[in-house]
Amino acid sequence: MAGTYSVGETKTRPGVYHRRYSVGGGELAGALNGVGMGIIRANWGPLNKAVAFDPSTNVNAVFGSGNTEDLITEMFSGGISSGYFVRCGTGGTAPTITLKDDAKADVVTITGAYVGDRAFTVSIRDSLTGDDRECIIYEGTTEFLKVTFAADKKEPAGLAAAINAATKDFIAKATAAGSGVMATVTQSAMTKGTQPTTNAASYSASLDAFDAVRGNVICVDTDDAAVHALVQAYITRTFTGGGYLMGCVAENKGVEFDTRTTHAAAFNDEKMHYCVNGALNATGDDYNGYKLAARIGGMIASVASNVALTHTVVKGFVDLDEGLTNSQIEKALKRGCIVLTKNASGQVQIEQGINTLVSPDGDMDAGWKKIRRTKERFELMQRIDDSLDPIVGKLDNDSDGRATVIAMGKAIIAAMVGEKKLTSGDMYEDESNPPQGDSAWFILDIVDKDSLEHVYLAYKFRFATEVSE
Repeated sequence: MAGTYSVGETKTRPGVYHRRYSVGGGELAGALNGVGMGIIRANWGPLNKAVAFDPSTNVNAVFGSGNTEDLITEMFSGGISSGYFVRCGTGGTAPTITLKDDAKADVVTITGAYVGDRAFTVSIRDSLTGDDRECIIYEGTTEFLKVTFAADKKEPAGLAAAINAATKDFIAKATAAGSGVMATVTQSAMTKGTQPTTNAASYSASLDAFDAVRGNVICVDTDDAAVHALVQAYITRTFTGGGYLMGCVAENKGVEFDTRTTHAAAFNDEKMHYCVNGALNATGDDYNGYKLAARIGGMIASVASNVALTHTVVKGFVDLDEGLTNSQIEKALKRGCIVLTKNASGQVQIEQGINTLVSPDGDMDAGWKKIRRTKERFELMQRIDDSLDPIVGKLDNDSDGRATVIAMGKAIIAAMVGEKKLTSGDMYEDESNPPQGDSAWFILDIVDKDSLEHVYLAYKFRFATEVSE
């Protein structure tokens, strides 16, 4: 007889028994990069829910238009490959309309699934291509939704069922059977809904919506320094919980320059970035405040960890909206600001890829002031976290189990050395904290890379115009 057995088990019947187990570690995790996160105000879409986006997602279809949904567009323009975005606010009412039958009795209500003042009209007509009937919901002159339903004596129920099956944007209900025939209407306006209220408390609730997802950089659609402080507090909380999220904010250029730089330095945080001055695009649109932060935040989120943003040209920007003197530029850099300047070709560029950390504590070195080096370090931590988490509880706390942990850590270090993200590194057990019970301690000794940003040239000249042999 043959069969399987578990460790320590003995069988009654003679035979061959087998078991299987892994002698290697788990799968090594890759980098989490290019994922943006943002909070917006909008006239459509769910409140306080993280909605996944990719470059093909129609922003207006999800969140409407005319508010701050351009933050999403700017983050994608900055380079993110995907993102999660939350509509902020509480309260509000949804648009609604009551439709009648051909006897002028109320028979169907259509209500928006979301609160907000997005304007819609509704038409009921005979189909132009068949024997059915049609319901078309328009936004302006654009067809937002079109459904067909049978032309019979049960049209109210058929219309409601067709709408509910076709979309999550509206909820239809047949309130009465009536005559059974829907009245024809042409672009009858829905009663507009009202916008939700937004304040600091609502932004705090929206931040909590990101707890279930992961990203690289979060931006908000406001220049309010109080909300920026909430962003930092949220990022600090997620970091304590094992996340590596960063933030990028900016204030309006109407705020005094010295006040802006003071606010930047007050963050004193390697996870926070502050854009101090803005720029203009080719059509004259002024990028400062949240739009600027979203564009630069997208660049920070998407740039590879082995690439610095120092002297990186910002695509689409053609001029500065606020000229800074050399002393202002230096002051802003010393206070941890991202400063936009022009290169020798007149292109708008990021002067230096830094964050707001200006006074590192005793557990930090000056490398944490750089975007590149912070991203390298966070990537290493994230990849090791993601690789080791699946094997927690699956290994014995003995020399073999700890060797597996070390082997996986060293493999990630070697991979990042090969990717030019680290210079060298090692991982070993912490001799000062020997393993005990279900716990083991390790040290990762890492040398990460920096970019060449300061080039010092010493020219030697001589009066003689000939070189003697």
